Amino acid sequence: MERKAKFVALLLAAITLLVPFVVPWMKTPLILGTAFGIAALGISILIVSAQISFGHALFVCAGGYAAAFALRQWTHLDSALLLMLGAVVGALSGAIIGSFVVRYRGIFFGMLNLALSMVLYAALVKFFNISGGSDGLRLERSPFFGIDMGRDAFETTLLFCGVILALLLGWGVQRYLRSAAGQALAALKTNETRLEYVGISAYRTLWTGYVISATLCGLSGAIFAIAQGLVTPEMGYWVRSGEIVFVAILGGVTHPVGAFIGAAIFEFVKLFAAAYLTGAWQMVLGFVLIAMVFLAPRGVSALLESKRRNA
Repeated sequence: MERKAKFVALLLAAITLLVPFVVPWMKTPLILGTAFGIAALGISILIVSAQISFGHALFVCAGGYAAAFALRQWTHLDSALLLMLGAVVGALSGAIIGSFVVRYRGIFFGMLNLALSMVLYAALVKFFNISGGSDGLRLERSPFFGIDMGRDAFETTLLFCGVILALLLGWGVQRYLRSAAGQALAALKTNETRLEYVGISAYRTLWTGYVISATLCGLSGAIFAIAQGLVTPEMGYWVRSGEIVFVAILGGVTHPVGAFIGAAIFEFVKLFAAAYLTGAWQMVLGFVLIAMVFLAPRGVSALLESKRRNA
């Protein structure tokens, strides 16, 4: 499976970078798809431990608003620093929230994350003077690597950065899941008590995974904010959390590339369903997920493994 997964990852990266030169208007959807993939990669870490968060849009939102607030304070702050800031804010908020959330399991874990994300959503809507309310905050285009760019060059640079980050993060998450810490995280799914017996803290193991997950979502939020030039409370709404979980499940957690396969399918279906079936694209996505449950219950990435076994 490893060779096939690497080939698919490189193929996705090449297509993502080359398509905008043929179809320029696809650049923004591809950037957003890359951001979705990074967020889904974070969710997939938790799914490995059999925990699903229905509120991780909280960290996406936190990363996006951190970039917006920083840019309002320092007008010419570099976009690369904004990306780093989003990841750092995601990590810090994940460390704090995760310190008590990871004490719970199953539906309690998922719903507590959902409740916290809705608290943030309500606060952003309520405090209009700070957050801009439901209208959100606009971000002016800032320099990238110290260079002021036009819109086209800026989006191209952001797309290249997003793809490079996706490849590096996918490789990093794969190394983490194969490490002792990652194997301990997966062991939470089968026998948490036995893990404690051998002297490994289940709490610390899940907390570490939670922080890494939140970091990726925070980075994703910063990419969303910079690409759209706007952040709104909708970034932290439960629907966005559901979309990230949808992408992660669609792609599968067999390999990190699954998160980006799921994101590609999600963006493609949403884009064309919205164009040709206006007002019904959610239904189309629902049918896609139902089809995947029957055809590939472990996600698209699992098909790579299945084909190898059958060979």
